[in-house]
Amino acid sequence: MLQDNYVVGVDIGGTHISACIIDTKQWNIYLENVARNHVFSQGDAKTILHTWASTIQDIISTSPTPIQFIGIAMPGPFDYENGISKIQGQSKYDDLYNKDIKSLLAEELGLSPQSIHFINDAAAFLQGEIFVQNLQTNNRILGITLGTGLGSAVWNKGEKAFDAALWNSPYEDCIYEEFLVTRWFVKRFKEVAGKDVTGLKEILDNYRETAEFQIIKDEYAKHLFDFMQFFAEKHSSEIFIVGGNIAKALPIFIADQKEFERFQIYTAILGEKAAMIGAASIFS
Repeated sequence: MLQDNYVVGVDIGGTHISACIIDTKQWNIYLENVARNHVFSQGDAKTILHTWASTIQDIISTSPTPIQFIGIAMPGPFDYENGISKIQGQSKYDDLYNKDIKSLLAEELGLSPQSIHFINDAAAFLQGEIFVQNLQTNNRILGITLGTGLGSAVWNKGEKAFDAALWNSPYEDCIYEEFLVTRWFVKRFKEVAGKDVTGLKEILDNYRETAEFQIIKDEYAKHLFDFMQFFAEKHSSEIFIVGGNIAKALPIFIADQKEFERFQIYTAILGEKAAMIGAASIFS
C-alpha cells in the first residue's frame, strides 16, 4: 500500500482525546483500534499537550507504515488554519489561549508542523459521514447535530467542511438551540405533562403513546422544520445529514410530516468515529 494511505484521525473534546489510524482508501479505522484518554482541560498547557501527544504517539506506533499526516477535530473558537487556540472562559483549555498548538504539538511528536491540520469538530462530523456514506459527489451538504447542543456545518464539494455556527440564531422568543436540544424536551414535558424526566429517551420509553407526547412531538417537528428551512435558505442546499443522540429518534418526528419531503435527509451512522474520520479526510 502507498505510505500515505494511513492518516491519524484525532477527536479532541472538553475532557477527552480519541485517536485512531484511518485507512483513507476504505474510510475505516485500521484494526478498529482507538486510543482514548481523559484530559484535565483546566490544567497547565504542558500537561495538556503531553496528554494529547502521548495518545497520538500510542496510536502512531500501531500504524503499518510511517505516518505523514495527522488530522485533528477541535472545538472552537480556534484558528484552524494556523493552529492557534482561541478558547477562553469556557472552563477548558484556558492555559492554551493564543498558543501555537500546531508547532507545540509537532515538537512533542517530533514531526513537522505541516504534518498537522485542524478542523472544527462539527465540520469533522459532517465530513466523516459524507465520506463513509459515499455522498461526496454532491455539490453541497448541510450537517446538523442534535443533542445537548445544536451543531451545524456546511460541506462544499472539494473543500473542507466548516462550522455554520447557527446555534444562537434568533428563533421565536429566544434562539434555535433552546428549541431543539435535550433540555427542551425536559422543560416542555414538565410544562405539558407535569412530570420530571431526564431526557427524550425516558419520554420515549414511558410516555410515547400519551397525548402529551403527541403535543411535544408535533411541536418539535415544527421547530426542526423551521431550522432546516432557515439553514437550507441560508446555505442553498436541501441535502442534510443529521446526527447526535436525538437523531436516533428522527423517524418518529418526521414520519407523518409531509413538509420534510422537500429535503433529502440522511441519518448519521458513525457515532464517535465520525469526527476522527472527518479529521483524517482533510488530506483526501
